[in-house]
Amino acid sequence: MRWIPHGPRGRRRSAAWRVSAFLVLAGWCVACGKKGPPLPPLLRVPAPPVDFSAERRGAEVALRFTVPAANSDGTKPANIERLDVLRYTGPLTATDDEVVKLGTRVASVPVKAPESPDIANEPDEPPEEPELTKEGLDQGALTQVEDTLDAAAAKPVELPVKGRKVVRPAEPAASEPLLGPPPAVGSTMYVVVGINTKGRRGPISRRVLVPLVSPPEPPTVSGVTYDENSILVTWTPPPSIVPIQPPATGGVLPARTLGWELPTYSYHVYDVSPSAAPQPSADPTQPVGQVRLTGMPVEGTSYSDRRIEWGATRCYSVRTVETFGDISLESNAPKPQCQTLMDTFPPAAPKDLRVIATERTISLIWEANSEADLAGYLVFRGTSGDNLQPLTSEPITATTFVDGVASGTRFSYAVRAVDRAGNSGPFSNTVEETAR
Repeated sequence: MRWIPHGPRGRRRSAAWRVSAFLVLAGWCVACGKKGPPLPPLLRVPAPPVDFSAERRGAEVALRFTVPAANSDGTKPANIERLDVLRYTGPLTATDDEVVKLGTRVASVPVKAPESPDIANEPDEPPEEPELTKEGLDQGALTQVEDTLDAAAAKPVELPVKGRKVVRPAEPAASEPLLGPPPAVGSTMYVVVGINTKGRRGPISRRVLVPLVSPPEPPTVSGVTYDENSILVTWTPPPSIVPIQPPATGGVLPARTLGWELPTYSYHVYDVSPSAAPQPSADPTQPVGQVRLTGMPVEGTSYSDRRIEWGATRCYSVRTVETFGDISLESNAPKPQCQTLMDTFPPAAPKDLRVIATERTISLIWEANSEADLAGYLVFRGTSGDNLQPLTSEPITATTFVDGVASGTRFSYAVRAVDRAGNSGPFSNTVEETAR
């Protein structure tokens, strides 16, 4: 501690020291409380759709996605006013900004935006019901838009070459021989981007490629047949599809294509019956007037539909699916084949008919049939198994029957099942008995 002498001089030094300390302290406090320039408000942008996919049928492209319900930082509801669907044809090395700038907007989907975009729930906060505008799709709704490929879709844009890396195909494995490269497959790209209430875009979705080659030929539906359990749809592949079988000789390694993979072919089956027309609550991802029955393309030439409904008319259309690596396209729809389902299939014969004789009665019992459209049973009686006559004029639902007869009388019995369409099945086993 520094000592300061008393007296007038000492008092002057002490006062000067106190003034200096006060000024330093005041300056330090003023510096701490000084305000900087105002920060801009937090501007949230919507997250991209995570389930974006595309399917091409002929020249039509169906684009499916779920409307984002959160922002890119995880807060909810999404600050989103619309979703733009863009088509871009050009080098795949384009950046997201270049895709948005050079792409063609093929659809713009309005979305219900929050009334107060600056208010949002953090990801770890309990959810609250947001106040949204009344116009547009609900956040979290599944939707689909359509695009038609034309000559403009095949015209690529150009990107500057300077500073870009050349993407070369992967080198083939040294242990595999090479086939000649197949024709190059052109493609166009689709993305979806959300636009917030201030017109600012969020991150774009995943890039989905759709081939620009001509669609494959459709197959020929050769038959629609059915039984009481299922409908069988069969078809013949188009003549242009010829399976490629590399020669399999001893000691020769399997061949592999250099560059683009050779296309593979499979099929989708559609229900195009009049009853398949979309209703107001129908799945928006289904083609209009069609219901696709195959979740994944089938590689064979037949499909079994177990939706039996007697009296209904079923119409089927089969499309060829051509796949190049991870992208595929479907053929145009061929002329559908229709079949009206008529129940001409009788029920099976009742099993294990047994008979019990008591005083002036003969009782029958048999196993129940399992047909879903069973109407009941008809009971027959005769003096022998060759001249049976119906005892019941209408089908009975019970599996037992009591016949009152005179004592000492001997009869033969049999039972037939009848379905609701009026088809009668074969006779059960025949039994004989004499009343006591």
